[in-house]
Amino acid sequence: MKTGLVTDILGYLPFEEMLDTCAAMGIETLELGCGNWSTAPHLDLDELLKSEQSRRQFWDAIRSRGLDIAALNCSGNTLDPTGIGAAHREVVDKTFQLAGLLGVETVVMMSGCPAGGPDDQLPNWITHPILPPHFASLNWQWNEVALPYWTEAVKTAESYGVKRIAIENLGYNLVYNAETLLKLRHEVGPMIGMNLDPSHLFWMGGDPIAAARELGDSIYHVHAKDVRIERGISNAQGLIDIKPMDHFASRSWNYVALGYGHELGWWKEFFTVIKMSGYTGPIVVEMEDLTMDPLTGVQKSIQLLQDALPRTFSRSKVAVTG
Repeated sequence: MKTGLVTDILGYLPFEEMLDTCAAMGIETLELGCGNWSTAPHLDLDELLKSEQSRRQFWDAIRSRGLDIAALNCSGNTLDPTGIGAAHREVVDKTFQLAGLLGVETVVMMSGCPAGGPDDQLPNWITHPILPPHFASLNWQWNEVALPYWTEAVKTAESYGVKRIAIENLGYNLVYNAETLLKLRHEVGPMIGMNLDPSHLFWMGGDPIAAARELGDSIYHVHAKDVRIERGISNAQGLIDIKPMDHFASRSWNYVALGYGHELGWWKEFFTVIKMSGYTGPIVVEMEDLTMDPLTGVQKSIQLLQDALPRTFSRSKVAVTG
């Protein structure tokens, strides 16, 4: 269970400086954004696809620091009915191709969220269906949009040598929990598994430890990301919060550095249960705490991760400044 980092949080650092910073903190593997919702701060997707020399230099820079690549990430909304969806699908196909060329076996994605019907132009996450048209819309989203796309996407990924597509359980997507992941996996096959991100289950009121037990061997990747449910605000308003993320002082919940929402003991149990479920892959920190600077948040998160994982570390390197 290697310690990893989604490198977008250090997107202000040039590629090689980012690598040096990660190595100095004891990070062992990286998840690199390729586009769509990521600005892809640390790789040029088109350049790496066209140039074997660029790919060799890219790998050499990573390996020379003792680092590895845990996954490529092309999260976006491939099911968006507008040109956004088409553009995101193009990046996904290129990411599959690059993963194959680099020998990276796991690609992290979102399931996507379609419109509510064939004449709509806005993605519609249906979370509270009451009337028959709501259920009809949900069935249309799955059967007419999502399943046809994912059936072909799995074939494309396989053709390029991708071994695993890890779908993150994020809200505003058709796949957002264990049940919906297993539904998609049942329909399109075992290429699909979950990128289990406990933070999203926290704000939806779920239990990531229970989810890990239910998912079992369909866990293909794990994000280490925390949420704090804000006392007083959440009690009065509930957990459905539509305020922007940078309005953290007035939100019912916030993404926080590891340990700032759930204590060390919780994370020890979570990682142990994941290992008991058969997962021995990377645990990748995704840091989105807006109450502290990015490097501090990464340092705090990596320190807790090293303390919580059921393995030993020869030494801690998290005290990095700059």
